[in-house]
Amino acid sequence: MKDEEIVSLYWNRQEKAIYETDKKYGRYCNTISFNILQNNEEAKECVNDTYFKIWNNVPPQRPNILKVYIGRITRNLAINQYERKKAKKRDYTLEIALEELNECISSNNDVEKELDYNELVKALNNFLLELSQDKRKIFLERYWYLYSIKEISSKNKITESNIKTILLRVRNQLKNYLKEGGWYE
Repeated sequence: MKDEEIVSLYWNRQEKAIYETDKKYGRYCNTISFNILQNNEEAKECVNDTYFKIWNNVPPQRPNILKVYIGRITRNLAINQYERKKAKKRDYTLEIALEELNECISSNNDVEKELDYNELVKALNNFLLELSQDKRKIFLERYWYLYSIKEISSKNKITESNIKTILLRVRNQLKNYLKEGGWYE
């Protein structure tokens, strides 16, 4: 079923929308949530919460790109759940990935307070568009989907050492890109 048809099902309040969403994007959502939460049951619960949130938000919202919309909701819900879990001192996978990016987008000052968030997002998107498809894929697998280095290596049939090198170089490129754009000191 096409995305527009699924959105129309939500818009018309037909429960079939959830079934079709799960059929088309269930695996995608589960991958996102599992990579953050590292627990099958919690990941499934997060996916169910995603469907509930979509049900409550559409209408009035009408997503342009359903996959991105669903992915963002799943990721945000998983990160929120992870934060609650972190308070209980469990897994630190998310911190490791975000720490790697921290050197690129933070400075001595609080970036979020100084910069217009939407402009920073545009700058990051433009940077990603300038990368080769392979580098962009590896970067997103690490920092959006939060795959481990080992998983990225296996998925792309590249050694872990090469993955680490690619990520280091892309982070350095990002840092330079943001410096040139005045986003980083």
